Amino acid sequence: MFTGIIEEIGTIDSIKAGVKSSILTIQGNLIFDDLHIGDSVAVNGVCLTVAGYSRNTFKADVMHETLNRSSLGSLRKGSRVNLERAMSANGRFGGHIVSGHIDGTGKITKIEKDDNAIWYTIITNKSIMRYIVEKGSVAIDGISLTVAKEKDNDFSVSIIPHTAKATILSQKSVGDTVNLENDMVGKYVEKLFCNTQESTKESKITKEFLAKFGF
Repeated sequence: MFTGIIEEIGTIDSIKAGVKSSILTIQGNLIFDDLHIGDSVAVNGVCLTVAGYSRNTFKADVMHETLNRSSLGSLRKGSRVNLERAMSANGRFGGHIVSGHIDGTGKITKIEKDDNAIWYTIITNKSIMRYIVEKGSVAIDGISLTVAKEKDNDFSVSIIPHTAKATILSQKSVGDTVNLENDMVGKYVEKLFCNTQESTKESKITKEFLAKFGF
């Protein structure tokens, strides 16, 4: 579980590509003071498992599903990535609940300066937009952000100078793809509501129906 508060910007040191998978080696600094094999690290919002590490690099396997669902397949040697370790039990919850399980991707369609803030407009598909709520939370490349505006097929966020400096979002350009994770609370509420609705529907199996077919 993550919070969407990025710890540092790392760099892709190498990529070993398989037929439908890959192994990433990622270089960093801050996250290595308490890193172990098997730990979870969010890389641009995608939860990856540490398979090995050295003084300032770690390796992670990326499976076919993850490459299909996220933008990790477009990374190259030297690419900059947001890094966040899983939240510790005694840590502050500065962002929102982020699972690291990407719902899909979006594309930046507009970047606008607004005094000291920067606005980003992102277009995405309807399956993601259905959970986008104005003033609600969304994770963009693992960054916990607040939705400032939402329309039928796109939404906008406004970031402060600190977020621009501490993440890779300020290095993005119009047309770039970003990983998106919806606030999980909305998804669980919808699932629970749908299941409740189904369970309360009147059954078509009646006493008369059973008698008609010899039961």
